[in-house]
Amino acid sequence: MTKRIFRSICLVAIAVFAASVLLFSFVLYDYFSGVRQEQLRVQTELAAKAVAAEGTAYFDGLDASEYRMTLIAPDGSVIFDSRSDSDEMENHLEREEIKEALENGVGESSRYSVTLMERALYCAKRLPDGSVLRMSVKQNTLLTLLLGMSQPLAVIILIAIALSMFLASRLSKQIVKPLNSLDLDDPLSNEGYDELSPLLKRIDVQQRQIKNQADELRKRQEEFEAVTENMSEGIVVLNTKGVILSINRAAEKLFDASHSCVGQHMLSVNRSAEISALLSEAEKGVHAERTLELKGRKYQLNISPVSEDKKVTGAVLLILDVTEKEQAEQMRREFTANVSHELKTPLQIIAGSAELLENGIVKEEDRLGFYSQIRGEARRMIWLVEDIIRLSHLDEGADDMKQERVDLYKMTAETVSSLVSEAESAGVSLSVDGESAIVNGIPQLLESVVYNLTDNAIKYNRQGGEVKVSVRRTDGGVCLSVADTGIGIPPEHQERIFERFYRVDKSRSKELGGTGLGLSIVKHAVSLHNAKIDLQSTEGKGTTITVTFPTAED
Repeated sequence: MTKRIFRSICLVAIAVFAASVLLFSFVLYDYFSGVRQEQLRVQTELAAKAVAAEGTAYFDGLDASEYRMTLIAPDGSVIFDSRSDSDEMENHLEREEIKEALENGVGESSRYSVTLMERALYCAKRLPDGSVLRMSVKQNTLLTLLLGMSQPLAVIILIAIALSMFLASRLSKQIVKPLNSLDLDDPLSNEGYDELSPLLKRIDVQQRQIKNQADELRKRQEEFEAVTENMSEGIVVLNTKGVILSINRAAEKLFDASHSCVGQHMLSVNRSAEISALLSEAEKGVHAERTLELKGRKYQLNISPVSEDKKVTGAVLLILDVTEKEQAEQMRREFTANVSHELKTPLQIIAGSAELLENGIVKEEDRLGFYSQIRGEARRMIWLVEDIIRLSHLDEGADDMKQERVDLYKMTAETVSSLVSEAESAGVSLSVDGESAIVNGIPQLLESVVYNLTDNAIKYNRQGGEVKVSVRRTDGGVCLSVADTGIGIPPEHQERIFERFYRVDKSRSKELGGTGLGLSIVKHAVSLHNAKIDLQSTEGKGTTITVTFPTAED
């Protein structure tokens, strides 16, 4: 701005100076031309009186080097000329000053030379005898005068330019100084130009508006960060070019990135084909979903374009962990398939046996066997349905069951006693030991845990084996332990035996009448009691399952 003001002042000063010089020159030239014309008029008047009195004798010996004198007859012929031979001169009757003098008595005119470098002033006076006396004098033109004064004018112009530049520099700095010293943080406190008052007032209003808007944006940003930072879902805000504008802690952890990734392209954080495809869809303004597997878990990626005036201005990437959902869906499918399979076999047996009985194909002595088989399969279906209902009840939280103070040892002893006959039939010795231990729990579920663990220990034992059940108080709580000397569980199956319908030896399980849901019910019941379950098993030597309950005081 200082340079522009400086240039403007310089140009104005130089233009004013040049215009002043030209105007002054024109005025002076016109003034002196008038003075010169007046002098010529006076000289012509004097000379005319002398010629009228003395005739042409007046010209004899006359020294009039500055003026040119010409005597012209009434017919326009030249009688006398002080500079040229009168006989060789043309007729002057058509000259402007001569015609005016013959008509009015006095005539004046001026003419420029061919080169325009010289100007001639004429004044003519009619004499009493009708002849005309004309006097002329030469005068330099304005251009000639200016050219003659070019050297001093150049010096004056240079001095004027230097002075103009000096004054323009100081003046421009003085003009800009109040502007440069404006305190825009407090516009109304400035004591500058009065003309700036409306601007400063408007700046003050706009600053207050901007401050309010900035405070509101900061508040919203803090609220947004407070919400997103505590979310388990990952959120990434992108611009139209895929550059990260914001990323929450969950997304940083998922992509192994730091907060410094803000300002970088999303593909520099994760170069997967799924992310690239989502960015391409978002650029087109299309909502898209993809599934990405990271660190052994599955994530659902949802990208939603942000539009303003039908133009895409950015996108929001939402990352959801759907591992449990996928696993639950897989478990549901497996559960449905397993239930269908488990029910199909006994139903086919029952239907087949009933059909044989109905058609009279079975001999009378074999009918009791078919009746027994139908009753066994029906009972198996009842157990299966009851276990499914019980398991569904546990899935829902068993809110209708109330917790009580239960002596776990006493309950265990009573439950184990109901399995003595089964153990004897299987050729397995069954014993219970321990001490009284009080826990807070749901009696039905605690009984189910003891029953299922002991029942499995008996069923999957060998002839002459033994099952030991014990209840002990420890520093960690109350421990229920069921140990057997049975067939054991191979290592590759140990992590899955608590899954629904999972069997290590399917043929033996069906032979023993198991539904495949017992250990799954145990796991859910243990979880509802905030207990821990531990499995130790060696194939061919036996299995020990320990459940640790918190004490009633805990």
